[in-house]
Amino acid sequence: MRRPRGHCGRDASGDRSWSRANTGERRNGNPTLGKLVREDPRLFPSRLSLNHSFPSTTPAPPQRRQGPTDRPTDLRTQPPRDMARPSSSRGKSPQPPPAQKPSPATSPAPPKSKAKAKKNTSYKSDGVADNDVFLLPGSDYVVALGVTVLAALVRIFRIYQPSSVVFDEVHFGGFASKYIKGKFFMDVHPPLAKMLIALTGWLAGFDGNFDFKDIGKDYLEPGVPYVAMRMFPALCGIALAPFMFLTLKAVGCRTMTSAMGAGLIVFENGLLTQARLILLDSPLVAATAFTALAFSCFTNQHELGPAKAFQPAWWFWLVMTGLGLGITASIKWVGLFTIAWVGALTLVQLWVLLGDNKNVTLRIWAKHFMARVFCLIVIPITFYMAMFAIHFVCLVNPGDGDGFMSSEFQATLNSKGMKDVAADVVLGSRVSIRHVNTQGGYLHSHPLMYPTGSKQQQITLYPHKDDNNVWLLENQTQPLGIDGQPINGTDAWDKLPAPEYIKDGAVLRLYHQPTHRRLHSHDVRPPITEADWQNEVSAYGFEGFEGDANDYFRVEIVKKKSDGAIAKERLRTIETKFRLVHVMTGCVLFSHKVKLPDWASEQQEVTCARGGSMPNSLWYIEYNEHPLLGEDTEKVNYRNPGFFGKFWELQQVMWRTNAGLTESHAWDSRPESWPILRRGINFWGKHNTQIYLIGNPIIWWATSLTIVVWVLFKGIAVLRWQRSCNDYSSTTFKRFDYEIGTYVLGWALHYFPFYLMQRQLFLHHYFPALYFAVIALCQMFDYLTARIPGVGSRDSAVVNKIAAVSFLAVSIAAFTLYAPLAYGNHWTKGECSRVKLFNTWDWDCNNFLDTYEAYSSQHVVDVSSSVTGAVPTADVSGNVGELDKDAAQDKANEEAKPSSPPPEPKVVSKEERIEYRDQDGNILNEEQVKELEGKVEFKTKYETRTRVVDDMGKEIPMPEGGWPADIAGAGVAPPHPDVEGVDKETVKAGGDAAKPPQDAAASRDGEKESEWSKAKPASEGQEATGRDEL
Repeated sequence: MRRPRGHCGRDASGDRSWSRANTGERRNGNPTLGKLVREDPRLFPSRLSLNHSFPSTTPAPPQRRQGPTDRPTDLRTQPPRDMARPSSSRGKSPQPPPAQKPSPATSPAPPKSKAKAKKNTSYKSDGVADNDVFLLPGSDYVVALGVTVLAALVRIFRIYQPSSVVFDEVHFGGFASKYIKGKFFMDVHPPLAKMLIALTGWLAGFDGNFDFKDIGKDYLEPGVPYVAMRMFPALCGIALAPFMFLTLKAVGCRTMTSAMGAGLIVFENGLLTQARLILLDSPLVAATAFTALAFSCFTNQHELGPAKAFQPAWWFWLVMTGLGLGITASIKWVGLFTIAWVGALTLVQLWVLLGDNKNVTLRIWAKHFMARVFCLIVIPITFYMAMFAIHFVCLVNPGDGDGFMSSEFQATLNSKGMKDVAADVVLGSRVSIRHVNTQGGYLHSHPLMYPTGSKQQQITLYPHKDDNNVWLLENQTQPLGIDGQPINGTDAWDKLPAPEYIKDGAVLRLYHQPTHRRLHSHDVRPPITEADWQNEVSAYGFEGFEGDANDYFRVEIVKKKSDGAIAKERLRTIETKFRLVHVMTGCVLFSHKVKLPDWASEQQEVTCARGGSMPNSLWYIEYNEHPLLGEDTEKVNYRNPGFFGKFWELQQVMWRTNAGLTESHAWDSRPESWPILRRGINFWGKHNTQIYLIGNPIIWWATSLTIVVWVLFKGIAVLRWQRSCNDYSSTTFKRFDYEIGTYVLGWALHYFPFYLMQRQLFLHHYFPALYFAVIALCQMFDYLTARIPGVGSRDSAVVNKIAAVSFLAVSIAAFTLYAPLAYGNHWTKGECSRVKLFNTWDWDCNNFLDTYEAYSSQHVVDVSSSVTGAVPTADVSGNVGELDKDAAQDKANEEAKPSSPPPEPKVVSKEERIEYRDQDGNILNEEQVKELEGKVEFKTKYETRTRVVDDMGKEIPMPEGGWPADIAGAGVAPPHPDVEGVDKETVKAGGDAAKPPQDAAASRDGEKESEWSKAKPASEGQEATGRDEL
């Protein structure tokens, strides 16, 4: 027997018979009677009246009596007729059940009751109307058009500014250049949006010669059609508004609520900032929004029941959902979260279909299942792979990114293919040896020495083909001639009567022909990886030198990695994977993703490791040539991987590269800070203006509050359901729970996975989740102002309209306050400081001028170049100034000069600063400097410009020819003669540029602190190159 669950206990039909029956059982002490009452309270009319005496907003319907067609049951469910009838029918002669004619009070349930019973046997959802967005009233389309035009005005306004590279335009603009030139590159994102950006640039006449290398690089002088390229993300941002409007209409929201939701998207500062630049996030959010619209429309058709299944509208929106998933995943892998959202809700739909035994047979359910498999799995995968097929067709030439790919992949690029080479490797073969694990760099040496350790010739891993990659394979002893005497010389094996194969376990010497040295290792620590288990690898010897025992390496074939039976027994080109074990120390030739410094051209380190990992110690031979191997010898080459092989390899490289972006960034953030809008991203700063990515705080905080409110509601609802409270018998309650929960789930699936990522993350990663949160916000708003009984607007839209207009007005007000950061408009220090609510909103208000009039009267100052590091002067008492070398700025200042010279401003202050740093770039305080005075020599390494300001606090630009003697003597230093070859005496004869000091590396370290606050591109978009990784 069930235990009652508190005072909310009810049965499934929604009446209160459970608690009353249980009360009767306790009072009468008769379990049988209590059970009888619990199963049919009509046995006791008095208790029936009690059950319906609770307060209610509507009269209780009359109790339905058993009709003549109902099947009789036992006594417990079929009471005596005179006891079950209402009091108005008592005293009449009961008629036999078969002949009884039902009275009006006992007539069958009205059509409404029948309809309700029918709905309970179908998967059709209660309270759902047909919200087909193709059948909306004409006024709704006018509203949709209006919000689209408004979005266009907001997004395109001054899209031409700034006219220089901003944030990750460095990467995605650069990728467009490579698409146009067909140069292969490697990026962590799928190619669709990048190809569309390149297409818009190509259609606008872009030739791909601009490299987008640095933030702030000018677009105008080289004639880059950057406005056209920015229009594609802008169009995606414009499309968000009608997508939001139609999505809210599809889920049943009122037109005013839908218009409010579209307005929130239009006036969201973060989405605006992203939509005005050559970035991927605006296309990503637009694709996510389209997918949400399509799936919402399909869900509406599905919930209308069997009558709508497999109809044209049903199929159309299901196909569009699959297409949207393919588009979203083809822009960024964040689309996988959208796939997870659609997949989770699809599983719920299929589960509900299983429960409808009346309308859904096993055959029909299988049809539903296969339709979803085709549309939501086959279509997205096909579209995704098709985008990579186009990607491969566009990028047919070698580029900086091909070093990330395997040799088989690289061989498919133009001019990267390799001729067939001899399959068998023999003594005396001239070979190139490639590393297996780190994108296939070549074992390499060059005539440069290690600055530390043994100071012998360097051994590195180099990603490109080069003559310095060629090694001659020698036996540990010289071959014997016919007379039994050793044949000397490196060409001794060319004179043998037959080639000698190199078998597993053979001991070799590797002779570097270009420099006449042999591969060598000894118990000396490497220059970078100074671990005890790592030994230095060098090239040692000279021409004619026989070498020593430290030149011996044993071949150890790794059979499970080699292809073919012969390749497992002896060395074969390409097919055999092997290790080289140093005979004297037992270490293995090893390489990993560690770069050597500038003295080795930043090539990859090669060491000899004891206990090194297998993948990092695997090698194979790519090039093989020997005079004794004629044209008729067996040849091999790389296998063509085909499309599927290239596709799968690129996915793996993208995944590894994406997971490897773990270094910190000046403007990165973690997911827990996104919903509260803790900080933004500095995109660009120049000419006393700034672009800083920050969201609309009203919208962000309102959406976050919506999520919290729904989670609390869901928690309370589950507790009440557990206590048998029948809240879910209310259609409004169920729809509120399911509809808002659908989009809260979308928010969660686009937000919480970022907690699992250790890579660099930025605020813009939250935008897809924000879009779902805005949908949930608008749905909750619509329920609270228009759909939940008791608010007063169920029959009138007044409350809904007033509330929507009020909330949208507040959001627009917040938008206008922070709009200068999105557009890069002029702003004042005072206005900036007033709206900077938190210290973590770390844009710099000092970048802006005091008044708007100052922008038109003062020379433009480059904000990005004003934050620089200072270093000590040669003379401790001297002052050092930075040379302003910005040619573009000089030109702008030149054009801004008036026809008549203005009166000279009065100099009231000069900001001077000298910073002392040690050899590692660490700033020394005054006490440390005093202690070091007289003990060390201070050297000038870097100079900063001293700012001269007038009595208004405005900076006075340095006139041509430098400052007057009176001002210079007051502490404004002239250019240092040894900086950048300014002093002609320091420039070498012959016009050679002056070289930087040898200890410039320490100077660069000192500059890092000042560089930290500048706008920098995100590493996630950084092009992956062989040089950068190797």
